[in-house]
Amino acid sequence: MTTRPKAPSANEGVTMNSDTQRDDSSMSPEHTLAARLETLESRIAYQEHWLDTLDQAVAAQERRLAQLERINTLMQEKLRDQQRALQDSEMTAPSPQDEVPPHY
Repeated sequence: MTTRPKAPSANEGVTMNSDTQRDDSSMSPEHTLAARLETLESRIAYQEHWLDTLDQAVAAQERRLAQLERINTLMQEKLRDQQRALQDSEMTAPSPQDEVPPHY
């Protein structure tokens, strides 16, 4: 004699979100399915909205990052130029040891 596995009860092993409607005996299956479909469509629309918003934010950050990288490159070049100019001026200017005091 084989025994059949026990069928799970209505709420056993089922997790529900806060906005998931419980099975109500007064609702027809078509109405329940339509309500669930509407909920899912609403969630998808909400997620698509936020995906678009995040996509725009990432694109703006990429533009800003590229701008900051260009500014950084220019600032590094200016700093190198100023360091070279300072070194060149130090090499061409007489040092205090090379100067003759005015009373000689």
